Amino acid sequence: MLTLLHQYINKYIHLSKEEFQDFSEPFELKTFKKKEVVLRKGEYCFFEGFVIDGCFKVYFLTEDGFEQILYFATKEWWITDLDSFIHHVPSILNIEALEDSGVLMISKTEKERLYQTIPQTEKLFRIMNQQSSVALQRRILSLMHKTADKRYLEFLEKYPHLEQRLTQQQVASYLGISHEFLSKIRKKISLEK
Repeated sequence: MLTLLHQYINKYIHLSKEEFQDFSEPFELKTFKKKEVVLRKGEYCFFEGFVIDGCFKVYFLTEDGFEQILYFATKEWWITDLDSFIHHVPSILNIEALEDSGVLMISKTEKERLYQTIPQTEKLFRIMNQQSSVALQRRILSLMHKTADKRYLEFLEKYPHLEQRLTQQQVASYLGISHEFLSKIRKKISLEK
C-alpha cells in the first residue's frame, strides 16, 4: 500500500527513504465496504484520501433529488471535499464506496505538519491541486459545450476500464443524462462501429 503511494509521489517529487518514511507515517489505512458512505453532505471533511484499491463516487444531490456524480476515484486518485477540508465548512458533497475499497487518509493537521517538516510536500500538493483544477475545468467545459455522445466517448477514454464496474445509472449520472438516453447513445455508437 505504501509502495503505491511512494510510486505516485515520485512522479512529482523525490524524497529520500527517510523523508518518505516521515511523509507516509501520518497516513492511516481505512477500508470501506461496497455502498459504505465515507462523507455525507453536511458533515465536515477532515481528510484527504489516496485510493489504494476499489472505487468511489464523489457526488452531490440536485434540488430535485437527482444524483450528479462529480467524479469517480479509483486506484491512485484522491477523495475529499476540498472546500470543507480547507475552509472547515459543512460538506456539499457525498463520497461513497462503489466497491470494497482501501484508502490512505491524512488529516489537515498532519498535512500542515508535513508542509513544515518536509518542504517538498507543498510542491507535491500544489501540483496535485493544479492537475485537479485543470481536470475540473475541462469537465465543466465538456458539460457546457459537448454533446452527450462526445461526453460519453470522453468518459470511455478517461476511464477505460471503469465502465464495466459501474451501473448504467452511475455512468449516466456522471454524464448528466438519463440512463435511457445513455442506452440510446450506446446503441448508436455500436451501430456506427
